Amino acid sequence: MGGGMGWEQYRTFLAVLNEGSLSGAARALGITQPTVGRHISALEASFQQVLFTRSQTGLLPTEAALALRGYAEAMQSNAAALERAASRRQGEGLTGTVRVSASEVIGVEVLPGAIARLRQDHPGLKVELVPTNKVQDLLQREADIAVRMTAPRQEALVARKAGDVEIGLFARSDYLEMHGTPALPDELAGHALVGFDTQTPFLRAATQAFPLWRRDAFSVRTDSDLGQLALIRAGAGIGVCQVALARRDAALKRVLAEHFSFRLPAWITMHQDLRDSPRCRATFDALVACLQAHTATA
Repeated sequence: MGGGMGWEQYRTFLAVLNEGSLSGAARALGITQPTVGRHISALEASFQQVLFTRSQTGLLPTEAALALRGYAEAMQSNAAALERAASRRQGEGLTGTVRVSASEVIGVEVLPGAIARLRQDHPGLKVELVPTNKVQDLLQREADIAVRMTAPRQEALVARKAGDVEIGLFARSDYLEMHGTPALPDELAGHALVGFDTQTPFLRAATQAFPLWRRDAFSVRTDSDLGQLALIRAGAGIGVCQVALARRDAALKRVLAEHFSFRLPAWITMHQDLRDSPRCRATFDALVACLQAHTATA
């Protein structure tokens, strides 16, 4: 049973497990929903077992599906390793595609210039930029290289710290002219604050060190880092911003610098199997240089 099934069917099986629906799996894989359904039906027919049952919240995996998960994940890991090995053998020229993952703000505000210069030097190189606050799994080849604000823990990753990104509180100058500049943390209570809608690791750390910076104190809330930055630039209130980014905008003024300051380490990481890939090595080095320059301005 299952002997005639290919990796594509098991890949679809994992996507349904992770997404909880046929439509979600189709979006994640870039295939049609009927194709997802056919793959799951083929697996169920081959194993002669039901793998998913329908519920009001989506598809629920059966005990049989959960028992198969580890084996399918092992296949996924091996497939990713095969792709990395093949990638290293594609010649020594700087051609092909490199997928780069970074946080929203770093991906949109910091990396584009470095990527543009990299492409000027190596026109045959293609770069896929993924600005997301979700941590991409480098071991499963969700990205080739990632810029992260935490140190990597997996032993199979190559990592280099490029410096620390300083975070502070900023507001547009005309907002401060209209509402006044807080001299003490308690004075933030009289201001419009821009922050997160849901708890994040950063918000929890900030609240612990600076109790006034909490969700119920925010006048404008969004979980998008880019959304918060846009609101601060528009004069909506006081919010968190990278010091290096704020220095590019003369209209942004820092407040309570002596009371509110965080430093986040900037790490560039990739799978160790990609060290010998010329295009990945060149991209890795370019990102390190870019982040070193960015953190040095803070």
